[in-house]
Amino acid sequence: MPTRAPETSLYPAVKTFLEAQGFTVKGEVRGCDIVAVRDAEPPVLIICELKLGFTLELVLQGLDRMRAADDVWLAVAATKKGRDRDSRAHRLCRMLGFGLLAVTPAKARVEMLVEPAPYQPRRNAKERKRILKEHGARRGDPTRGGSTRQPIMTAYRQQALDCAAAMREGPKQPRDLRPVAPDAGSILLRNVYGWFEKVDRGLYRLSESGHAALQRWGEDTP
Repeated sequence: MPTRAPETSLYPAVKTFLEAQGFTVKGEVRGCDIVAVRDAEPPVLIICELKLGFTLELVLQGLDRMRAADDVWLAVAATKKGRDRDSRAHRLCRMLGFGLLAVTPAKARVEMLVEPAPYQPRRNAKERKRILKEHGARRGDPTRGGSTRQPIMTAYRQQALDCAAAMREGPKQPRDLRPVAPDAGSILLRNVYGWFEKVDRGLYRLSESGHAALQRWGEDTP
């Protein structure tokens, strides 16, 4: 198995990158992997931490350096599909004000993925609206937070179960179900879970999987 290059392999390319911006660069200054200083009054101080991959430890090191530096950079070995390419990692760096560099030592190449700057979040109004709508529409609190290995009891699933429960005794039309499920028409038409079968125009009955769903989720139905 080939030996993985050490973190020091990132240093020459990052040093050259920072020197090209007018900084005097030195390694391992008071525990900092890289310290870059540009003459000014007061001096501009950049601290850069090196890691082969984007890790929690690297982020924590960056947080420690924030108290002393004007800017903090995180530099990692460049990959094609690794964490350095993850948009969530980029967003985290922006939230914290870090710069992020992807380094290819063999080619002495440095790619600036995120530039250090104060974070100004851009609201996702559509997603905020969806979250508020789902929270308000969901009946009770049917799913414990942190659940990953079972279906989530969404407001949509609750309405679909309400439709199924109302159809225990026989086929129904959407208008018959609207008192318990306002979205009954679209739920029956889309039939996302395969719980319903069309009997005639505008008339639906429970499928076998629908009966099975009532047995599985019985405690959550009327």
